[in-house]
Amino acid sequence: MSDTRKLYVRSFGCQMNVYDAQRMTDTLAKEGYVETDSPDDADLVILNTCHIREKAAEKVYSELGRLKKAQEEAGRRQMVAVAGCVAQAEGGEILKRARGVDLVVGPQSYHKLPELLADAARRGHNRRAGIVETEFPVEDKFDFLPPPTPAAIAKRGPTAFVTVQEGCDKFCTFCVVPYTRGAEVSRPLPKILDEVIRLAEAGVREVTLIGQNVNAYHGADAAGRTANLPELVRRIAEVPGIARVRYTTSHPRDMDDELIAAHRELPALMPYLHLPVQSGSNRVLAAMNRKHDRELFFDIVARVRAARPDIAFSSDFIVGFPGETEADFADTMDLVERVGFASAFSFKYSSRPGTPAAGMGEQVPEAAKSERIHALQALLDRQKAAFDAACRGRRFDILLEKPGRFPGQLIGRSPYLQSVVVEAPLEAIGTLAEVEVREVSTKSLSGDICGGEFFGERPARESRFIGQGEKLEA
Repeated sequence: MSDTRKLYVRSFGCQMNVYDAQRMTDTLAKEGYVETDSPDDADLVILNTCHIREKAAEKVYSELGRLKKAQEEAGRRQMVAVAGCVAQAEGGEILKRARGVDLVVGPQSYHKLPELLADAARRGHNRRAGIVETEFPVEDKFDFLPPPTPAAIAKRGPTAFVTVQEGCDKFCTFCVVPYTRGAEVSRPLPKILDEVIRLAEAGVREVTLIGQNVNAYHGADAAGRTANLPELVRRIAEVPGIARVRYTTSHPRDMDDELIAAHRELPALMPYLHLPVQSGSNRVLAAMNRKHDRELFFDIVARVRAARPDIAFSSDFIVGFPGETEADFADTMDLVERVGFASAFSFKYSSRPGTPAAGMGEQVPEAAKSERIHALQALLDRQKAAFDAACRGRRFDILLEKPGRFPGQLIGRSPYLQSVVVEAPLEAIGTLAEVEVREVSTKSLSGDICGGEFFGERPARESRFIGQGEKLEA
């Protein structure tokens, strides 16, 4: 497998899948594979799947059917691999249902891709000869993954995801993650730092630390002691070239005083916190086995805002969980009103096979779910619009990431993950620019550059952002 071959990876779902897809690409680059933007001319197609929502598996089977049809019409054969959480959950069922799949590999085993693909090629293309590798191996896959080349890092731009923790021990009754990703495991701190240093040396300016429960991070430091997420963030903020640090996704039970203090003390830690609450009803939260209540969530929000007044929050919500009443849903709407969110994701509850919630009685009718999700999303949209509108006329730093839609434009990200469009030369990509926001739309902000690393000294600016959370009650 040393000849040059074309590789196409399609990722579904979360940021961790994006990171995993990049590491698969890095692993296979040493085997002679080069990336292509189209599955049609690829020698190997990998579907990196997500199993968190309803019908996730059916979407994968639909895509596999499309790939099979395209191959038949073109009169050519591609190798096809299914990776990720659907692969872990479905296993050999994928080989039974989808002809032409050569390999099914779970998220803890993709470091074995070269040998698995070589074995699949030797077996031939009979669907019954396909390989399934969905064990949770004893070895740490990160010890076997080759680092990306500086050229690959530079091509991906000045921001990067870094997995620091995988798996979950919370066992929320609606969630498949403990079954598809396994128990909580944290990478050693020195190995994460080595990865971040390589990224920074290749031009990365912002890293987002990711994990299923990232603020439960408990990796070993160089002395063998247990390090937590605040310590990891502090060490990463000291890496030359790294200007910004983010982390996601968090659990309220793991937001301790030390992590909250880090938001106050570390300018590199961005003032934007994604903290999934899922419901505003204590009764529903207990049924979800979330291990927190609404009062704890309010307390965390208040303490984080006291530590970092310019903080903005995003969250996740599930409506229509089994047994959710109108009163329970009203509690969710009340929580949203009281907290105020800059952004949020809301979903109708969908049953995941094998989870405790799938067997619960009192399933909420689909019509009621739809009515509630529309009401909740309308409120969240109004809050996002109000937050964005409050940015007009203010100044903050953006990280210039990529060319815009028109010549002479660049797109960057605000501290609050908003897209910001400015006029600037391509050479400014990867630098921080101070921008005064002048226009706000539903999809982005636009503004004028006032200064920055590429543009000379910046004038004095206000440091506090005001415009969110005024309705929070003690």
